[in-house]
Amino acid sequence: MTIATKTTRITQRFAELRRAGELGLVAYITAGDPSLQATEQIVFALAEAGADIIELGVPFSDPLADGPTIQRASERALRAGTTLPAVLDLVKQIRLKSEVPLVLFSYFNPILQMGLETFSAEAAQAGADGVLATDLTPEEAGEYSRALHARGLDTIFLGAPTSTNERLKLIAAASTGFLYLISRTGVTGARETLPDDLPDLVRRTRAITSR
Repeated sequence: MTIATKTTRITQRFAELRRAGELGLVAYITAGDPSLQATEQIVFALAEAGADIIELGVPFSDPLADGPTIQRASERALRAGTTLPAVLDLVKQIRLKSEVPLVLFSYFNPILQMGLETFSAEAAQAGADGVLATDLTPEEAGEYSRALHARGLDTIFLGAPTSTNERLKLIAAASTGFLYLISRTGVTGARETLPDDLPDLVRRTRAITSR
């Protein structure tokens, strides 16, 4: 698989954190909830408060992997008229004032509907740094990854507690920028405790990649 050669804001930020011996903070927000204008201001506030990378969630009508918090946020954003092109326009507006690394966090369907080449070109032109398509696996992502890498965008894939070491190697090989580890099985959402097997998952992943 061809890996992106462009240094993105994501890789630059992680390099800075490594040199400083610090951990990074990645923040998530559903774009368009309660409005795109409010989202822009929230992004600036998150960056000012110290977020190292911000994930902009693209609202989707059937977010099966997400719990009630993100489901309701997506519903509100869709009712407000938020679309993938509108989120890309939001990225353009953010770039007028901020260089905070931005990840487009989406299900694959909106990207596919736009077209891989069109999406990749417009995301790069807008100033996005990476993309995480939550329901796309590395095995099915060849064309997607080639299109994004050709535009200098990072491709971020998901590792899970159920991932074997061999599968983690595959996920790491397909990921640029960083590898996203899911801490527990099931849908997203607030939890009172972290799972007991999380440290083992992190150790297994660290043995495979530095991303």
